[in-house]
Amino acid sequence: MAGSTHRFSIEALLIASFSRGACAAVLASAAAVCASAEPSVYPTGTTIYDPARAYNSYVLFAGGDDVSRLVDLTGKVAREWKYTGQPVAFIDPALTDGARGHVFVTLESAEGRGTDLTPGRAQTRVRKTVGEVDWDGKPVWSFGSAAPGGVARQHHDISRLPNGNTLLLANVSYPLPGFAAPLVLDDVAYEVNADGDIVWTWAASDHLDEIGFTADELKLIKGSKNPDYLHVNDLKPVGPNHWYEAGDTRFAPDNLIFDSRNGNFIAIVDRKTRKIVWTLGPHFPPVSEDGTATSRKVPRPVDQISGQHDAQIIPEGLPGAGNLLVFDNQGEAGYPRASVTYTGGSRVLEIDPVSKQIVWQYTGASSGNPGWTFRSTHISNARRLPNGNTFIDEGQIGRFFQVTPDGDIVWEYLNPYPRRGKDAETGRPTLNYSVYRAQPVPYDWAPEGTPHAETAVAPPENAGFRLTSK
Repeated sequence: MAGSTHRFSIEALLIASFSRGACAAVLASAAAVCASAEPSVYPTGTTIYDPARAYNSYVLFAGGDDVSRLVDLTGKVAREWKYTGQPVAFIDPALTDGARGHVFVTLESAEGRGTDLTPGRAQTRVRKTVGEVDWDGKPVWSFGSAAPGGVARQHHDISRLPNGNTLLLANVSYPLPGFAAPLVLDDVAYEVNADGDIVWTWAASDHLDEIGFTADELKLIKGSKNPDYLHVNDLKPVGPNHWYEAGDTRFAPDNLIFDSRNGNFIAIVDRKTRKIVWTLGPHFPPVSEDGTATSRKVPRPVDQISGQHDAQIIPEGLPGAGNLLVFDNQGEAGYPRASVTYTGGSRVLEIDPVSKQIVWQYTGASSGNPGWTFRSTHISNARRLPNGNTFIDEGQIGRFFQVTPDGDIVWEYLNPYPRRGKDAETGRPTLNYSVYRAQPVPYDWAPEGTPHAETAVAPPENAGFRLTSK
């Protein structure tokens, strides 16, 4: 890919990718330059598209306007649903008896009432009812009334299981012995049947001693004033894999993989025993501070992950199948707080889950740029694609892109649908372009005849790209 493509994709968002904190720490003498965390004007929609090298598909995401959209890689909208979700998720037609175009969404929200729903977060909006809607937006399945208190409180993940049931992550609030917080926001897993009834449950607080925390670390966890002590942000079936076929029962396809943002660990739950049978973290060697070849050489043992999202085992049939893929935010997290690189960015890591070695990674340096140019300290996700590319949602700024195994950016899209609001103190209008999670969707998951285009988008030379006055 031409050098101008990389300059456009990275330099146009240079400051957007550089956090206020890093800017203040590194460029203290140039504080005026960093007064804004991102440029005032930059392109949105598709900014790069090489159809010959990209995996051509749709992408599904929920915009800041609470509308979920399916777009093709040129940025054209193929379908809209007047629903949002955390996340909105397209369902494989193989799991809907062949019906195409079904998605998981939030059907109804409820406002938090102090500690009644979300401890420590008064007036937080929670998901009262979640469900599945068809291509036309008609609800065909829902869950909420059978949940504790009649409120689903689903968060961060939802997926259809091979048996037709639905797996979702949720919260429950209650006091826990030994915890300093009067009410703890516990993370629970529900398996829900076609009638919307819970048929299997699992609660994180029952298994803290199985994760590998030291006694001192457990004291920090239980003494935390933050009710959301683990903040689990991901829950998926492990899925078929060669580790299990070779006899490693930890990776049984119906076992569940999840990760804890605040706890800095990833774990697998045995569905039959409910025990945690595999972990990555919470203890890691440090990441190289200077971002040189020491931290880019692969394979190497997994180094410090912090604040990660979207851990998953790469499905069968995809390059890297059986390995773990995770968006390592490098955000502040851990008990105690992990030491993260001072000026570093985020990473996408592919990890051999048995040897616990990093076998591939993506950082800003992979595309020939400073590491901090790729940075999202919260939210975000990554998915392996059939042609070997990796889809990445740099969620903090609402940037989606595809990279080749060598780090070439062959498609890029910036969310053009911000959340508009007003600052509570000043009344000044606010814009937020962030996207929690985005999903690449194969063409044949949508109804036959759904339009899509594959027209190349070649950006201008960024150094000569100017806006002019009339």
